[in-house]
Amino acid sequence: MASTKIDKIAVPTIITLSIVVPVLVLILIYLPERYNFLGVQAGTFPLFHAVLNGSTALLLIAGYYCMSIKEYKWHRNFMITAFALSSFFLISYVISKISNAPVPYGGEGFLKYLYFFILITHIVLSAIIVPLVLFTMYRGLTGQYDKHVKIARWTFPIWLYVAVTGVLVYVFMFPYY
Repeated sequence: MASTKIDKIAVPTIITLSIVVPVLVLILIYLPERYNFLGVQAGTFPLFHAVLNGSTALLLIAGYYCMSIKEYKWHRNFMITAFALSSFFLISYVISKISNAPVPYGGEGFLKYLYFFILITHIVLSAIIVPLVLFTMYRGLTGQYDKHVKIARWTFPIWLYVAVTGVLVYVFMFPYY
């Protein structure tokens, strides 16, 4: 019964965040003017974001491993840390979009198509992952383990894909920063 009361607040909050966050990022990408209030050079953010994404991927793998060997406290801790890094990434990404104009990809041929395939799937799944992660975290932290497991089966591979492709996008774009 307690989870039903909490659900009445948490579920609408998660849904609202799941809509607001991607829309905000989309708006910021198309800003007509940039405001580099941190004074950071454009190339600084992408490397930092790649490190955050790579670290998130490693934490997700460690958390999955701990879950598979029934080390649930370690699983929880790795996943909470992955969530914190992803949240920090999102804040930093928003700041980078406010601060710097997008850098176009300059590759050609097969690499161009591969890059855009990775980028487009990364972007689409980045929007989808927001509610998945929030619901997965919420269900796990509130002890709703049956629901947690059901959604985590979808969340984990998508979240891992987004983290890994975040690093790949950086690798593809490195020569153009």
